[in-house]
Amino acid sequence: MTQKHEGEKSKIELLQGIDPREIADSSLRQTIEILLNIIEELNAKVKKLEEENQKLQDENNRLKGEKGKPDIKANKTSGFKKDHSSEKERKTPREHSKSSKNANIQIEREKILEYPQSELPPDAEFKGYEDVIVQDIVLQTDNVLFRKQKFYSASEGKTYLAPLPVGYDGEFGPGVKALVISLYYGGNMTQGKLLEFLEDIGISMSAGYLSNLLIKSTVDFESEFNEVYISGLESSTWQHLDQTSARVKGINYTTNVVCNPLYTVYSTTLKKDRLSVLGVLQNKPELDFLLNQLTYELLDTLNIPTKWINQLKLLPQETVFTESEFSFLLDTYLSKLGSQHRTRVLEAAAISFYHQQTDIPIIQLLVCDDAPQFKLLTDNLAFCWVHEGRHYKKLTPFVAYHQKILDDFLTEFWNYYRELLAYKDSPSQKKKLELESKFWEIFGTETGYGQLDERKRLTAAKVSELLLVLEYPELPLHNNPAELAARTMVQRRNISYATQTIEGTKAWDIFMSLVATTRKLGVSFFKYMQDRISQNYEIPSLGNVIRDKYFLMHQPESWLEELFWMSG
Repeated sequence: MTQKHEGEKSKIELLQGIDPREIADSSLRQTIEILLNIIEELNAKVKKLEEENQKLQDENNRLKGEKGKPDIKANKTSGFKKDHSSEKERKTPREHSKSSKNANIQIEREKILEYPQSELPPDAEFKGYEDVIVQDIVLQTDNVLFRKQKFYSASEGKTYLAPLPVGYDGEFGPGVKALVISLYYGGNMTQGKLLEFLEDIGISMSAGYLSNLLIKSTVDFESEFNEVYISGLESSTWQHLDQTSARVKGINYTTNVVCNPLYTVYSTTLKKDRLSVLGVLQNKPELDFLLNQLTYELLDTLNIPTKWINQLKLLPQETVFTESEFSFLLDTYLSKLGSQHRTRVLEAAAISFYHQQTDIPIIQLLVCDDAPQFKLLTDNLAFCWVHEGRHYKKLTPFVAYHQKILDDFLTEFWNYYRELLAYKDSPSQKKKLELESKFWEIFGTETGYGQLDERKRLTAAKVSELLLVLEYPELPLHNNPAELAARTMVQRRNISYATQTIEGTKAWDIFMSLVATTRKLGVSFFKYMQDRISQNYEIPSLGNVIRDKYFLMHQPESWLEELFWMSG
């Protein structure tokens, strides 16, 4: 390094350690703040150029038949610079209380263990028993030779054969079928490992039969999936919504997640746009369209030129169109409508139909991130505070002064988050006004750190969505349940990579939804599968379980106490 470069580096290091607040001269202080922000901008540009340069070098080496720079992950990350999680900051420390793990264990048998009398002293007195619960499992086959009675009627020329019990088709009983489906969808095992496991315990199953069992068994469960979705939507005016990427036969798809505390539903679509999300919310692949007053209000919001709106008003109003019918009208009467404006018209007409249909409950409020495809679908949106916090965690200040400003801001951010949590438990008009005022104190005040101030301005623009909880205290402050559900599907994809057919994708959606929902409802997925395959139906439909739990959750505490004493 030349002497000139060393001198420039020392100047930057000197500036980096300066705290502008200690400078009395306001003009000089302002100049230093500008210089520090310029350093941050240049540092960010250098990082970006280094990353782009490395990618170009890797691509150049690849074209030469060589390998690029290996992507070696560090053992651990230090500080907040690489860790975008907010788990530590937003968690409020609570006193740990240990509960008994034996409370929910079902006892199958009891056995008295006797102490050898020969080893007891003469004066030993019997003092009862000390109970110890030991959990174990027995894995053994239950292979049955069914001898089906066979009769022949000469007069009818017909053979009569005793049928197999329900659930025993295809040479396999309901127990092994339920186990296989549970381990694949609930335990994230691969088909190859399942075959190995079955062979180890003495079950001979072909790869083809296993694949068909996992993919083509959805017919009996699709109706329950649909009932779960409807009951889940009925159980709350708000729903979580998130998306994650998916692969189907090598093509990029999107898996949508809709959930609340009582259920989770997955739905995979080819696209992730607003029209696709509308299809998910209605649980149907084909959309319907409607031109009415709401359509034109939405088109105005979407900045569609007046001339197109006027032409749309000449088409049949308050009439439901299928996608092909509505596309024909647009092709015929608005043939010069640009592709972007056409998409907006389709979205507005589809949203209008959604809000007047009665086939599925209409979601009034979505808890989600600020992705554009989620906007305008419902009356209100509540944005995720955790997602908003990640934007700030991604800032990587180079200047020590800016580092300190960011640290202080993050502390203030999560303290405010905790105040919102406290408000949810005990809302009041006074506290609401205080929190509204404090929001602007936090996000409307400049710090002098340019990148942070720009990020704060973006947050301030979302004030209505972030503070909707002040109007509806029952709303969650984050979208973590949907994000965790999306992560579960990502884990499934990482294990099995991708589905190869639309049928397989549908099976993933249905069974993964049933796995997630049974776990939320406290129902064993394995026992549920065994019950349904055997057609015993001792376990109520999951839709009914959702409705029952919703009913109990919304009863006054005095009523629940009375019910408890009556049942006792």
